[in-house]
Amino acid sequence: MGVLDGIRILELARVAPAELPAMMLADMGAEVLKIETPEPHRDTSDEWIRRTIHTFVNRNKRSMTLNMKAPEGQAVFRKLATNADVIVEGFRPGVTKRLGADYETLRALNPRLIYCSLSGFGQDGPYRDRPAHDMNYLSLAGVLNLIGEKDRKPVIPLNLVADYAGASLHGALGIVLALFARERTGRGQHVDVSYLDTTVSLLAATPNMRFFFSDGIAPRRGEGFLGGSYPYYAIYETRDGKLLTIGCTEPWLWENFCNAIGRPDFKRFARASDQLVRAANAEEEAARREIEALIKTRDRDDWYEALVKADVCVGKVYDIPEMVADPQINHRKMIVDVEHPTQGRVRQIGVAIKLSDTPGTIRSAAPMPNEHTEDVLKDLGMSVADIAELKRKGVVE
Repeated sequence: MGVLDGIRILELARVAPAELPAMMLADMGAEVLKIETPEPHRDTSDEWIRRTIHTFVNRNKRSMTLNMKAPEGQAVFRKLATNADVIVEGFRPGVTKRLGADYETLRALNPRLIYCSLSGFGQDGPYRDRPAHDMNYLSLAGVLNLIGEKDRKPVIPLNLVADYAGASLHGALGIVLALFARERTGRGQHVDVSYLDTTVSLLAATPNMRFFFSDGIAPRRGEGFLGGSYPYYAIYETRDGKLLTIGCTEPWLWENFCNAIGRPDFKRFARASDQLVRAANAEEEAARREIEALIKTRDRDDWYEALVKADVCVGKVYDIPEMVADPQINHRKMIVDVEHPTQGRVRQIGVAIKLSDTPGTIRSAAPMPNEHTEDVLKDLGMSVADIAELKRKGVVE
């Protein structure tokens, strides 16, 4: 039994970060119906099908097509919303109102409804209607300018920060909090999640921002003890051209590292209190260069095994095939296979939240668009003739 068994979610989303929250809740037992736009000329090739069913953010969901611009489509959606617990939408503010599917309209039909909106800048404010993507939110939040080396352009961290760590995870948490509140009040509410807001919130947890607020010292790229300029928190190349990460910010861990590489004299370069916002000085940079030369004398895996035995915070910089084969990742079931009824084995990332009593499960790979449309309409009490008429009008496929 999943912790969210019996919770019904409708998803109106077109981008993966807005699709991930409902998938996380589906892993925990929620019933998620994904509403997709009818596409008369949809690709049906085997290659496209394989890509579709491997889509991580859509597993454990059902899918139906529905033309939300048609009055008949809006009427069907309202029927579905009447019995839903949660709606997740990822449009720009104002779009769902034009579709007759906004929070104010739907809560009049279902006062217990929890309505989660994920948008770039939130439902209000001067930037509300502007388009943007992950990198734009990172730049406006002050995050992008802090990532990378001091004398180079900032490094783009894929779209992991604003999109997923920011909006997706905060969206899932916001929904769960609203469900918890509903147990106490009996009322639903609007969960307004902004990609920019959530990125700023993540940045606030870093040492750099804490010192900015307390001491007024503005952090800069490549500076501070986590900026990569200090020898105890750096990336080193090995003899075979691969990379190791050393993260010994605690002095006793740094001592372990120095002993393991045969340079106990480097213990004096342990993290110090004045390094929280400044970059490494000339002497510290020189020590790092010496360590770089030393690390290049042995292969990555050789160093890794030696440093693990010495109780050092060390990591191999994996490529993706190496990550997928890692024994710890596989022991924790973070790479799993799901059997698809027609496509065979579908490989998936596992469930990261491990609940001891009500664990999450992967029950199905991502559905094909329109896979469950007829079943959903029949559940609403529609006849074969009713469904045929909706197809004729292009309301559903």
